[in-house]
Order: sequence, then C-alpha cells, then structure tokens
Amino acid sequence: MRAIVCHEPFRLGLINRDEPVAGPGEVLIRIRRVGLCGTDYHIFSGRHPFLNYPRVMGHELAGEVAALGPGTSLRLGQLVTINPYLACGACIACRKGKPNACVNIKVLGVHVDGGMCDMLVVPESAVIDAEGLTVDQAAMVEFLAIGAHAATRAPAAGVERMLVVGAGPIGIATALFGRLRGFEVSLVDRRQARLDFARDRLGLDGVPADDRLEFVLDRHTQGDMFDLVVDATGSLPAMRRSLGLVAHGGALVLVGVAPGDLTFEDPEFHKREAMLIASRNALSSDFARVIAAIKSGDIPTDQLQTQSVDADELPTSMPNLIANADSVLKAVAHF
Repeated sequence: MRAIVCHEPFRLGLINRDEPVAGPGEVLIRIRRVGLCGTDYHIFSGRHPFLNYPRVMGHELAGEVAALGPGTSLRLGQLVTINPYLACGACIACRKGKPNACVNIKVLGVHVDGGMCDMLVVPESAVIDAEGLTVDQAAMVEFLAIGAHAATRAPAAGVERMLVVGAGPIGIATALFGRLRGFEVSLVDRRQARLDFARDRLGLDGVPADDRLEFVLDRHTQGDMFDLVVDATGSLPAMRRSLGLVAHGGALVLVGVAPGDLTFEDPEFHKREAMLIASRNALSSDFARVIAAIKSGDIPTDQLQTQSVDADELPTSMPNLIANADSVLKAVAHF
C-alpha cells in the first residue's frame, strides 16, 4: 500500500509498505481523505515539539471500515472518522476523564504513524461513526473538534466578548464554536487575506495584528478589552502579546503550541486576576458536538475546505500549500 513519509524536515516521500492486519479489538480502515493542518506543516518544517522522524503524518481522517478484528462490532463499508488521540486509559488524566491530556498519549501522525496511507489499523474505541456526513466533511471533524474544545475551556459565565488570535483552521473553528455559545466573536491575524475570508465567507469580524492592535481593540471595546481571549497562533510572541488583550477578570486560553519558554509580565497578569488555561486536543464529546453541528448546518463545511490534493502529489504540493498559506484554510488530500 502507499504511505507518505516525512523522512526529515522538508523531505516527504511516497513509499510502499505492507498492508496492516486488524488484531483483536482493532479495525482496518480504508483511508479516503486526510485533512492537512498546522501540525502537519510544522512536522514538515521541523517545528513540532513532540515528534521524531521518520513519520507518516495525518490525523484528520475519513475512511471506510475495510476489515474487523475479533471482538469488534462495526459494519463493513461504514463511513467513519477517527479520534487520533490514543490514550492509555490508566494514568491520572485518563482516570479524571481527560484522555486528551493522557500522560502516555500517542497521537496518530505525531507520536506514532498516522493516516497518510491507504490502510490504517486503529482500536475500535478510536473509530467514530460518520454516517450522514460526506467523506470530505468527515475529514474535517477532528480540526473542528479542537476548536470546539478550545471554545469551551473557559466558563461561559461573564463572557460577552471573545477574541481569537490567529485565523488559521483552529482559530476559525474556535471562533465558530464561540459564536455558537452566544459570544460576540472577533478575530486577529497578521494576514489580511485570512481576515477577509473569515468576514466574507463566515461573517466573522477581524482586526489586523499590526503595531496599532492594542489601541484599535481598546477603542473597539470602549477600554474593556475581551472577557475571553483564545490564542491559536502557535507563536510565543503572539501568546505573550495576547495577555494584554484580556479584560480584567478575564481568561486567556492557549490552544496553539510552540517549543520554548513562554513568559508574561507578572504585574500585567496579576492585576487582571486573569485565568491562564491550556487547551489540548479534544474529547469524544467534542467530536459528537461537531458532527451534530455539521448535520444541523451550523458549521458551513462547504466554506471551510479551500483545496483538494491527490495523495500522490503530496510530496511536491506540501511546500506550495505552506507558501500560499494566505489562500489555504483547509486542504484535504484524496486517497
């Protein structure tokens, strides 16, 4: 079968490997679509903090059940998506109902090989029914679940204004689910094309992240700033700057991840009595909420997918997708 391997930063290759076999409690999935996201781009460019090479990337997955191992109960041919966060089930986080933060987590396409291949074996517990969605929609469930999770990390009480810093796929997903929570949502990004896309296609207001950002947002909020700020940039300087956009008594949620140390001015943090919250991965309940929102039409997936790529073209098309990031929101590879 085909597999797309990132051998080292900036080097993708198309290889052949043996087709896997489903064991007890496992399911063989015929991969049909793989969504490309910032994690994959960071792996390609050598910027992911939790990864060793070589690696088969791909964690935004849609496919069909091709074979069942002993003890499984799914239906052959069933359209599914995958929860790529394989948790141990025994650590302190798992015992507290937070498998997304599992101490021993193995994320498909990051810690272990993922779904940029023709066939993939996963535990049945990772398989999510996607019947009622299109195959392209099923490939977008995972990144939307990241945003859905981030949008609910802070309590809703007292939140009127929400600011999302970073208008990439995760930022857009967070903004959409923040709006569904009833918040007045604004976006910040240094790329005007991303803000134009969010405004014209999704009805989300945005502000350019230039030198006047704090002044503009101060005037926009009559000096109050934002009850909830979610940073989805994966940029340490942006994360540091985001604290200054949080209202007194507000919360800052960090959904982006970057290698290195993050520091704040303690007086700025302390005088706000701000909450600092991390948001990692997503829970099964987030996947269910996303699927329901797609089916109801609350999430306009037809506006989110901007590119389609044939799997065989990925080794050459990945650099182009990164270079043209201003016009790429969600690219989906076809297998």
